[in-house]
Amino acid sequence: MGPQVLVPLSLFAMIFGIVYLFYSTRNRERLALIEKGADASIFLKGRTKGSSAWKIFVVNVAFLLIGSGVGIFLGLLISTYTSLNADAVFPSIIFIMAGIGLLVGFRTAKDLDKEE
Repeated sequence: MGPQVLVPLSLFAMIFGIVYLFYSTRNRERLALIEKGADASIFLKGRTKGSSAWKIFVVNVAFLLIGSGVGIFLGLLISTYTSLNADAVFPSIIFIMAGIGLLVGFRTAKDLDKEE
């Protein structure tokens, strides 16, 4: 067994171990709280407030991709119609527009939390 086999096997074992420990520890904590007489509704407290994580993730990724696309377009326009070096224009404009897109996505996600 060479490293070509050991690396994927050890990666799988590591991920499986982390997931197993997470769920088994969470289950033990919940059983201990129930045995002490705690109300089971404490496990649902974090889920009722705010919008779900996947909505926020999708909004942020969407604005990041929109910002990157606009950055590529603006970089193309700037490098075509000016004498600036295209090797410097493209990365800078793409990163600036992606950052603006992430900022807009953050503010939109914050507004989503306020609505729900």
